[in-house]
Amino acid sequence: MAVPALFDLRRKSLLRGLILPIAALVAGAWLSDFPNNRATLWLLLPNLVALIGTVDCIRCMQRTWSWYHGGVLLIIYADLMVLTLLLFFLLYPYAHWLTSSR
Repeated sequence: MAVPALFDLRRKSLLRGLILPIAALVAGAWLSDFPNNRATLWLLLPNLVALIGTVDCIRCMQRTWSWYHGGVLLIIYADLMVLTLLLFFLLYPYAHWLTSSR
């Protein structure tokens, strides 16, 4: 029985590259308790999952430009925004100099 491309890590899958960062963003927002920005190192796991998803999207790039190539590039930029937001969730609670009150 053949394994679907979504679950076969040796094959390129743009769908897996889309699902992993979105799931990591949802998990990161839940772990950080977003409006309160709780400090937790468990946010490293969603960062790692989003990074794996971004790398999987990068694997889907083609050598010559086409509309598919442009779409993959937009997805990679969206993945980078998710990574930036997750790093913000991870690092902001530790930046006490930003939130110091006088």
